[in-house]
Amino acid sequence: MSDDLTFSDFTAGERVRLVALHARMAKRGIAGDTVDLSDLKRKVERIENGAIRRKNKK
Repeated sequence: MSDDLTFSDFTAGERVRLVALHARMAKRGIAGDTVDLSDLKRKVERIENGAIRRKNKK
């Protein structure tokens, strides 16, 4: 089974959350190189893991 995700593998709510989280990461990234993004990356990974579980369940 493939763990490759496409944007269509996410629910509408997950898509909105992913876009918002990526926007927050970009905003923090503009602030400088020493900004910690690990908390936002963990949230994105949790959403991705949920989509992978749902995709592999089918």
